[in-house]
Amino acid sequence: MDKVRIDKWLWAARFFKTRSLAKSAIEGGKVQIDGQKSKPSRILEVGVMLSLRQGEDIKTIEVIALSEQRRGSPEARLLYLETEQSIELREQKSSERAAFHGSMPASIRPNKKQRRQIHRFIKI
Repeated sequence: MDKVRIDKWLWAARFFKTRSLAKSAIEGGKVQIDGQKSKPSRILEVGVMLSLRQGEDIKTIEVIALSEQRRGSPEARLLYLETEQSIELREQKSSERAAFHGSMPASIRPNKKQRRQIHRFIKI
């Protein structure tokens, strides 16, 4: 297999659950090929660098194999190689998010006892 559509490859590599989700991500500019926006029907070749934005994370990957068929996760990981810089950046941002959310109180809503105290205070 020499060429495959990018939306099919993203689906086969298990970045998206469906081809339509892959298509909408490509059209929305969340997937870039060699730093440029593209169309879902663009033909993908081996050696191309992709930039994927999923939520708050950005992955930079290199296509090392092509497939049109969706297979298991271990086989899907053989289709691409994520760059070391991308992995380090994602881990760093993940630890920053964890540190930020760890400092926030577990529950912002008052519990039942606190609500009763608030209601007593308001009535007076």
